[in-house]
Amino acid sequence: MMDDFAGLGRRLAHVRWVAGGTGTGKSTLSRVLAERYDVLVYDGDLAERGYVRRCTPQRQPHLDALLRTPLEQRWAGRTPEEIFLAMPSLHGETFGFVVEDLLALPTDRPVVVDDFRTLPTEVAPLLTRPEQAVFLLPTPEFRRRALGDRFADTDRARANWGDVDHAEAFAMRLARDELWDREVRRQALELDLPILEVDGSQDVARLAGRLAAMFWNAQ
Repeated sequence: MMDDFAGLGRRLAHVRWVAGGTGTGKSTLSRVLAERYDVLVYDGDLAERGYVRRCTPQRQPHLDALLRTPLEQRWAGRTPEEIFLAMPSLHGETFGFVVEDLLALPTDRPVVVDDFRTLPTEVAPLLTRPEQAVFLLPTPEFRRRALGDRFADTDRARANWGDVDHAEAFAMRLARDELWDREVRRQALELDLPILEVDGSQDVARLAGRLAAMFWNAQ
């Protein structure tokens, strides 16, 4: 299926991609676009639960290994580089699931994919024009504030990191995500795909308007 990029590009011409770093407000922006323009949002975080059921050790070895590793061992005793290199999405193990899901959705209205796992090299062959995708990358300060607010909830932090030291895990998360951002930026620049820097200076409504203008020439 993934070999016929031209055919897939035609079938997914109604899809727009919002990817990039964590903590950039991708989900909030996608919700605003859905409310303003009646688009369907594909939530990558929710869809990930379905990937688990379709994962096999042969086709998704990194994802299978991750699922077999207790939460604490995913973060404790490892360097940010080791955590980054173990990410299934870095090795292209999740993008096929995204495409399968999108092909199963109705095509009567636009779809916005909200998924940080999508890399520029994966989506580029499916685009008919570069402006069908945008990669949001936060400043370090903005991400620290955004994720700091998110994981201030102890229950949410424990659900992500288990019972390891949450301050240490948070620092590891920031370092890993910075490595991810570097890879996304490198690929996007090489492929001349749009990058949007997020530093908190623009409100969500304005950012959503910029994306709509890029995606659909909407006002």
